[in-house]
Amino acid sequence: MKRIRKIRNIGIIAHIDAGKTTVSERILYYTGKSHRIGEVHDGTAVMDWMDQEQERGITITSAVTTCFWRGHEIHLVDTPGHVDFTIEVERSLRVLDGVVAVFCAVGGVEPQSETVWHQADKYRIPKIAFVNKMDRIGADFQQVIRQMEEKLRANPLPIQIPVGAESDFRGVIDLIKMRQIIWLEETLGARYEYVDIEPDLLDEATEAREALVASVAEYDDALMEKYLEEQVIEPDELIRAIRKATLELKLVPVLCGAALRNKGIQPLLDAVVDFLPSPLDVPPVVGTNPESGAKEERHPSPREPLSALAFKIFMDEGRKLTYVRIYSGSMNVGNQIYNASKKTREKLSRIFSMHANKRERKERAEAGDIVALMGMKSATTGDTFCDPQYPILLEPIEMYEPVISMAVEAKTRGDQDKLMESLVKISEEDPTFRFHEDPDTGQIIIRGMGELHLEVLLTRLERDYHVSVRAGKPQVVYRETVQIEASGEGIFDREISGMRHYAKVAVRVLPRSRGAGNIVSIDVDEERVSLDLVEALRQGIEDALNSGVLLGYPVTDVEVMVTNVEIDEQNPSDIACRVAASMALKDACEKAQPELLEPYMTVEILTPEEFLGEVIGDLNLRKGRVESITAKKAVQVVNALVPLSKMFGYSTDLRSATQGRATFSMQFSHYDSVVDPQAAGLT
Repeated sequence: MKRIRKIRNIGIIAHIDAGKTTVSERILYYTGKSHRIGEVHDGTAVMDWMDQEQERGITITSAVTTCFWRGHEIHLVDTPGHVDFTIEVERSLRVLDGVVAVFCAVGGVEPQSETVWHQADKYRIPKIAFVNKMDRIGADFQQVIRQMEEKLRANPLPIQIPVGAESDFRGVIDLIKMRQIIWLEETLGARYEYVDIEPDLLDEATEAREALVASVAEYDDALMEKYLEEQVIEPDELIRAIRKATLELKLVPVLCGAALRNKGIQPLLDAVVDFLPSPLDVPPVVGTNPESGAKEERHPSPREPLSALAFKIFMDEGRKLTYVRIYSGSMNVGNQIYNASKKTREKLSRIFSMHANKRERKERAEAGDIVALMGMKSATTGDTFCDPQYPILLEPIEMYEPVISMAVEAKTRGDQDKLMESLVKISEEDPTFRFHEDPDTGQIIIRGMGELHLEVLLTRLERDYHVSVRAGKPQVVYRETVQIEASGEGIFDREISGMRHYAKVAVRVLPRSRGAGNIVSIDVDEERVSLDLVEALRQGIEDALNSGVLLGYPVTDVEVMVTNVEIDEQNPSDIACRVAASMALKDACEKAQPELLEPYMTVEILTPEEFLGEVIGDLNLRKGRVESITAKKAVQVVNALVPLSKMFGYSTDLRSATQGRATFSMQFSHYDSVVDPQAAGLT
C-alpha cells in the first residue's frame, strides 16, 4: 500500500499545438527518463514516435511512459489534441486519476481544450492547469484565467504568477512559498533556484497570495479561521488544503511557464505530486458480477481480486499489445486471466512497462499500474480482465460513431485480400474506425472521425501494411418507390428448346408509408397454380423490386399484389411465371409515378451559442430540417434531418464556421424524396 500511495496516473490534455508533447519531453528529461530533450519541430520527440507524428508535428496516438519525481512513480499519458483523434483522449481519461491541462498563453482556451476538459469532467477527474508559451508575443496569463472561468465554468486558482511576459519572460513567483523561481539557461533548465521576489513585483505577489489564501480558505474551515484571525499560514497548510479542494473538484491549481524555453516544468511536477490523486484517493471502481448481476466494488489493493480494463490495442510488428489499467489485485507472467467481456480465458505471456514505443519486461504488475500485455488474443478496447474465481464486468469505454466516410479499393488484385486483412487489424486498434463492403455498389467504405483521421489511416495502409489503395467519395445509395396505385401486366410467350413457355401475370402496386418496407401477396387459384409456380411468381416480383424503373435502384415501401395468372395448364412453366411477374411489376411501377428516395441522416450538433446562427444557416443550405434546439450548459444542441448527399465535407465546413468549436454525430434515419434531382442524376 505504501507504493500505491506514491503512484500518480496522469494524462496531459490540450488543444492541438498548445505544447502538450513539448511539456511531456521536458518532464522525461528532468525526471531522468530521457538523456536528451526531444523537439516536436525537429521530429525528435520521444512521445511522438510514429513516422507520421514526426512528419506532421502532431500527436496522433496516445503514448504511455513511466517516470519518477520526489520518490513518486508517475505514469504519464500524452494525448492527441486534434479533434479527429478524440477517442485517444476518451479512452485514456477513462483509466486516469488526474490530468494536466495545457493552455497556450496566447490562444487561451481553444476549441479542443473545451472538448477534452468536458471529457475529463464526465469522468470527474481532478485537474491542474499549465499556461504554456509565456514567452510568445501576445502572451496573457490573466486572460487565460478569465477564459477558464467563462468558457469552462472552472474555478481556477493561480498558485504562480509570471515574472515578465513575451520576450521578457524570465521566471515565476511561487505564491505558496512566496519566492521567485529562476532557471539557469546553460543547464537547459535542469537547474533552478528560489530567490527573493523582485522589489517591484512584491506588491503584486502579495496581493495575489491574499487572493489565493482567501479562495482556498472557502473550502477549509481551519484555514478560514486562521485567515480571519490574520495568523501566519504555512506553505504545508496551504498545500494540504489545495490538495483536498482539488481532489473534490472545487479548485483547479494553475501554473505557468515556457516549456520550449525550459522554464516551469519542475514546479509542475511538484504540483502533480502535491495536488493530483493517487489510486487510493479516488473512489473504488464499481462493476457488475456477470453471473449474479449484482454491483460490486474493487478497492485499489494488490490483495483484492484482479480487475483491469483494456483501454488501448496496438499492433506492434504483427503482435497485439493490450494496454491495461489495473484497478485491483495483481497479475503475473504465466497467469490464466479471465476476459469477462468475451467470456474467454487467456494465458498472460508477457507484461511490459511502456516508454512510448519501447518496452521493458516485468514479471508482475499490481493495482495502480498501467502496463501493456502480450498474449490477450481476443481482447478489444473496453474489455475487462479479472480473476476467474471472482468475475467482474467494468463499465466499458464509450465509443464515438464515425462521421465521415470514404470509398477505397486496392490498386492490384494481389492487394485485395491484404486490404481486408489490414482493415480488420486497424479496426481492432481504433474503435472509431469502421469499414464494410456496400452490397449495393460493391465499394469498400471506410469511416472515421474526420478527413485527417482517414488520411492518416490510408498512409498507414501503405507504409505499415504495404497495401496500395485508391480512395474517392462513396456513392450515395438511393432507393425508388411509387406515389400512386397502378396496375400492370406482363406476358411471356416463347419457345425454348422446342417447348413453349407461356404465362400472363397481372399485378397491382400501391405506395406505403416511409420506412414501412415491402409486402408481396399472391392471390391465385391454388388448384390451378402449384406451389412451385407461386414461388416462381414471388421470385419474379423480388427480382423486379431489386432494380427500379428510374435508375435501377432497389424499390422500397410498396405493396405488390398478384391479381391474376394465366398459364399453359398442359405445360406450366416456372421460367415463364417468373419473367412475366417481373415484367408486370415494372409495367405497374412505370404507371404509378415512380420517384427516387435518398437516405436522410439524423445529425446532432453541439455548438457554442455564438455560432448557432451559422450552424442553422449552413443546415438550411444543405436542405436540412432542424427538428429541435436545446441548451446544455455552455453549448446548444441542434438536432436536424439532412440528406446524406449534402453531408460530404461537413466535418471540415462545420469546423471552419465555428472556429473548430462545434462537434457533430450522424446516423441513418430513413429514406425520403430526393431534394436535388440534378445531383442524383435524374435530369
